[in-house]
Amino acid sequence: LLFFPLCPCSRKGLDNHTTEPGFLLLGFSDHPCLPSVCFTVFLIIYLMVLIGNSLIMLITVMDSSLHNPMYFFLRNLSFLEICYTSTTLPKMLVAFLTGDGRISFLGCAAQLYFLIMLGSTECLLLAAMAYDRYVAICDPLRYSLIMNGGFCIRLVVGAWMVIVPLQVGQTYQVFTLPFCASHDLHHFFCDVPPLLELACADTFFGLLIFSSFMGFGCFVFIVMSYVQIFRAVLRMPSEQGRHKAFSTCLPHLAVVSLLIVTGLFCYLKPPSFSSPSQNLAVAVLYSVLPPVLNPLIYSMRSQDSYRLLHFFCRLILIYVMTGQGFLQF
Repeated sequence: LLFFPLCPCSRKGLDNHTTEPGFLLLGFSDHPCLPSVCFTVFLIIYLMVLIGNSLIMLITVMDSSLHNPMYFFLRNLSFLEICYTSTTLPKMLVAFLTGDGRISFLGCAAQLYFLIMLGSTECLLLAAMAYDRYVAICDPLRYSLIMNGGFCIRLVVGAWMVIVPLQVGQTYQVFTLPFCASHDLHHFFCDVPPLLELACADTFFGLLIFSSFMGFGCFVFIVMSYVQIFRAVLRMPSEQGRHKAFSTCLPHLAVVSLLIVTGLFCYLKPPSFSSPSQNLAVAVLYSVLPPVLNPLIYSMRSQDSYRLLHFFCRLILIYVMTGQGFLQF
């Protein structure tokens, strides 16, 4: 699949596509009274994503008590969530504001590449977080030896090194397909399923299965990890220990269930069981809600949430005192 772009006929097809006007993102255009409401709602959502995940990144960097593998992965996950939503929401907000849902061919290709690249990297990061919880609960005596700083950095860097070139080939494959006369996408961003619905080639299921292969593999790995984790937790003699172990796993399980399960459903469902309104609802579930809910979900643990809230209040107090001192000066 990676060598598919080397085919001369495919390159010729791509050159022909780049001269086309592009695509029209219909999104919520079927409801003419909604653009102003949708603009306000999604603008608030985007601001919540930026503020919430930025605070998680800032606090986990500045608070030395949070310098551990779990919060290292959480910091990287928050960075991915900001990048992921910035790939789709700004263009969608402009479309709501101006009423123009047009996107160029190269712009659609760039949006699709960053979307699937960041989404696949997030799946690998969630798998790494599951492995971190597995080692912490099933092999606690060797946790600091296995999950050292160098190993965590290699996991994150390795995920980027695997995904970045891999998704170039997949994006190239999608955009070298012959598209039919209609270039109307019943979606609010360029994604693989709506693009393949416009293709005049019988490659729908093949490319969808390849697109969801990374997510499905990560999902299987996470499920296997948590089977071992739950077996280890149920063997714990202390009820307090079981409660503490479950409290560290539930936020991660909630994010995995919301992101990967809805994403796999969107990519693997048969076309006959889908409708434009259903596709939009599922797309919102796996592309917008997880970045908003992540800061809240990962702050559910009582001890850590108190620590994060205390540190955040200290930051506000320092900012206010510094600002007052600056004004007095």
